[in-house]
Amino acid sequence: MTSRSLSRRSLVRGSAAGAVLAVAGRTDAHAGDHPTEPPAPGLPAATARALRAAVSDLAHPPATCAQLRVTAHGGHWYGGAGAADPASGRAARPDDAFRAGSVTKTFVATVVLQLRAERRVRLDAPVGRYLPGLLPHPFTRITVRHLLTHTSGLPDHRGLPDLSTPEAVLRHRWDRWTPEEWVRTVTHDPLKFRPGTRQEYRGINYVLLALLVEELTGRPYGEAITSRILRPLGLRRTLLPDDDPHLHGSHIRGFLRMTDGSLGDVAVYRQSSAWGEGELVSSVDDLYRFQQALFSGWLLPPSAMELLFTTPPQPVRMLDGSPARYSAGLQKATVNGVTFWGKTGETYGYRTRMFATRDLGLRFVLAYHPTPLRSSEQMIPRVVDALTT
Repeated sequence: MTSRSLSRRSLVRGSAAGAVLAVAGRTDAHAGDHPTEPPAPGLPAATARALRAAVSDLAHPPATCAQLRVTAHGGHWYGGAGAADPASGRAARPDDAFRAGSVTKTFVATVVLQLRAERRVRLDAPVGRYLPGLLPHPFTRITVRHLLTHTSGLPDHRGLPDLSTPEAVLRHRWDRWTPEEWVRTVTHDPLKFRPGTRQEYRGINYVLLALLVEELTGRPYGEAITSRILRPLGLRRTLLPDDDPHLHGSHIRGFLRMTDGSLGDVAVYRQSSAWGEGELVSSVDDLYRFQQALFSGWLLPPSAMELLFTTPPQPVRMLDGSPARYSAGLQKATVNGVTFWGKTGETYGYRTRMFATRDLGLRFVLAYHPTPLRSSEQMIPRVVDALTT
């Protein structure tokens, strides 16, 4: 595989299957004074045409809807295709809510880094110091930093339901897990590797970090994210749903193609198995605003900002031997000579890609809604090529 294809893969994949208000001087932030961009012209006509073509092809992969918001070449662009609700044919709007999957992790990491700046947590302290008794003794060497950077070495899950068919996914959409139960599913085997020596993207790392946030703040992690990020930035369409399986207000319906060819609606889905690492509900506009605030340093002090844009040192590599690509809450990918930082997210019927250059000169939020249980990633390479060639 070429280095270019490896870089693209880091943009399109967020899992093996599929980042202080007080310290930064924002304690008085309100929804009305969040960072905003001045009006800007549109993109060059050729770039806009290429982007429209990239999101309009809803056959590759099969999808019901796509939205893309871009800043590039000093201009802004928004476009979409398909329908938010195929039954009515209503076109998607940039403030429609959808399930953003693992983009959740960037919000969790931001709060952890805020707490670190407030001197309430040490990244190189063992997680057992803050969550005693949750992990077995052999795992006590795992630190907060290891969790943030996916270098913990935690073993694979055991005892999870078989979700290998779309029908099984629908049957299990009402399952209810506690985060403690979910953590116990990774405690039956030895560590895969010595913490800090390899990197493997694992959602369980962020389940533990969300529990850490709750321990340190004394409140549900969703409330901590709301008070520290959502409310100050005015992200009114973004929330952590807790036990509520429904999407409320104007939203995009996600579907899975059943084995008989029909479409099964997965918009209603209890997200307890994604607690802490993949349950965020958001919109294209809200994620775009969050991206602007995060990369501009509005949410974090400079020392924490460096952690967002620093991957583990050179000896640390992914399990497949490729270079480490995850920092504290973001992932790195270089395509056509352009280095992006951001996060992927996906859950059944929903995919989200939120990436930018560090200076925000080139950035995008892509949300689209594939129907296969497993589908190849074809849309984001088209988008990135349109922006970088």
